[in-house]
Amino acid sequence: MAKDFSALLDELKGYDFSGMYNADFLHTWDKTTDELRALYAVAAALRNLRERNISPRIFDSGLAVSLFRDNSTRTRFSFSKATNLLGLQLQDLDEGKSQIAHGETVRETATMISFMADVIGIRDDMYIGKGDAYMAEVAESVDEAYKDGVLDHRPTLISLQSDSDHPTQSSADMLYLIEEFGGLENLRGKKVAVTWAYSPSYGKPLSCPQSLISLLPRFGMDVTLAHPEGYDLMGDRVEAAKAYAAESGCTFKQVNTMAEAFEGADIVIPKSWAPYAAMEKRTNLYAEGDDAGIKALEKELLAQNATHMDWCSTRELMAKTAHGDDTIYMHPLPADISGVSCEHGEVMADVFDMHRVGMYKEASYKPYAIAAMIFLQKVKDPVATLAALEAAAKPRWNQA
Repeated sequence: MAKDFSALLDELKGYDFSGMYNADFLHTWDKTTDELRALYAVAAALRNLRERNISPRIFDSGLAVSLFRDNSTRTRFSFSKATNLLGLQLQDLDEGKSQIAHGETVRETATMISFMADVIGIRDDMYIGKGDAYMAEVAESVDEAYKDGVLDHRPTLISLQSDSDHPTQSSADMLYLIEEFGGLENLRGKKVAVTWAYSPSYGKPLSCPQSLISLLPRFGMDVTLAHPEGYDLMGDRVEAAKAYAAESGCTFKQVNTMAEAFEGADIVIPKSWAPYAAMEKRTNLYAEGDDAGIKALEKELLAQNATHMDWCSTRELMAKTAHGDDTIYMHPLPADISGVSCEHGEVMADVFDMHRVGMYKEASYKPYAIAAMIFLQKVKDPVATLAALEAAAKPRWNQA
């Protein structure tokens, strides 16, 4: 059962999250455990206000800027909803309509889009080593513009997915699990399978599984990472997952079959990703403009994927989990559904349909996760501000 509003405020009072004010949110691993707990509490409070038809707007005007360097449905609309929820107007930067193609530098672009902007959201997840670097350059650029007096305030940045992390997705996943299990404290000891699954496409980001293995062990969840040989994630993220597990007293292990990962799991999260070494190679090929090399690599990776078509979520695999068909099945969507969106994919249609409502609920938490990130970056006293919003009880819309 969700906590009531006053309980959420009392919970917030016990955390030290002052470091989030006027900061960016680029990785969950940049944040302390208290800061993450505060994020989940604020997200729940904002959802509570909206569901009671109380406006959670903290801005009377202002701009939010989004830059998607890769395709998006859920995250794109979640960022739009989150910024609107708090009272900001959204402007999407279309690089094809900008002067970037004519040689405009990152520093210049970052400064020009930041006038009167309060938040900038960026997705840059396609090339290993590039997304995080780009976001860091934007952050440094707006820092410099603010210090030089060009900007009257510094907009805060939110990663809407990079090559290493997907903090808005994993935060939404946490909010969903907190609700499903009746509290953050109840996640300790739950067994989670974070596993690769077959896809008829290649090049899917590593950031989704990396985000999960970097976050779930911090709250005492026993994580099993499964993938075929050769589909390794970034080594530093795997080592970090091991360290988090040791620190919180839970387990992190790696296996090479879906069946072993599913065995006794309370939660399963099967999704395809590309091999880290191959993605490094692809990044270098793009940098060199080697079109023939890129095509050859794509052909090689598709053939490699095709040898693992059995990595698919089936009813038989779900039967190995702790709760059978009632085990929580998660996916950031869209999933590759066998017989529906593709001939062979990550999940069989009957398994997907059985868990479709749960996955839609999972997605519904992302706007609140993003809104909470903005709220904590922009509000100096979140407890007082949330209390004032409730006391004002300004209707979000007139239901009469």
